[in-house]
Amino acid sequence: MSTGREIRLVEEDDGWWSAIDEETGVASQGATREEALMNLDEAVALTEEAREDESSAPEPDAPWFDA
Repeated sequence: MSTGREIRLVEEDDGWWSAIDEETGVASQGATREEALMNLDEAVALTEEAREDESSAPEPDAPWFDA
């Protein structure tokens, strides 16, 4: 079953794998191809959930943000 997503898999020099969802721009990595893809699915789902959340961002609560 195809999801129609375009995903780029890259084997890094250290042997780890990077997975990039081209449509969303979300990326993840894993020690194996399968792990990188599973991590990417989770990252994409969390990103979509955050983008759909209509609550406003919290106000900064740090002294260096005072103008």
